[in-house]
Amino acid sequence: MPGIIISDTSCLILLEKLGKLELLKTVFGKLTITQIVADEFEKAIPEFIEIENPLLIIDDYKARREAKQLRIKYTGTLGILIVAKEKGLIDSVTEILDDIKKTDFRISERLVNEIILKSGE
Repeated sequence: MPGIIISDTSCLILLEKLGKLELLKTVFGKLTITQIVADEFEKAIPEFIEIENPLLIIDDYKARREAKQLRIKYTGTLGILIVAKEKGLIDSVTEILDDIKKTDFRISERLVNEIILKSGE
């Protein structure tokens, strides 16, 4: 099993209704949920479930959509560049974007322009 298992609310609600919430502990050992999921569950959270609000770094659109549904904070590679520029770790986001365009990383011109604008260049 993977090291971290994150659940949405529907899994918790359904298994709780069936009296089978402990199956999660049996199958996974530990489980992680966000505070928003805990609030939506509206019941006491068992001790094997940890509440964390992780930040996910992910570029895949479908995966980002899923993370958004789970209300997990996420950023992508390009978002990291903006933060790096804000912290003075890199001089130019535009130069790195130019290098990215030379790779097989897919990025639209609209997104390039948005990143340049957000980075203040």
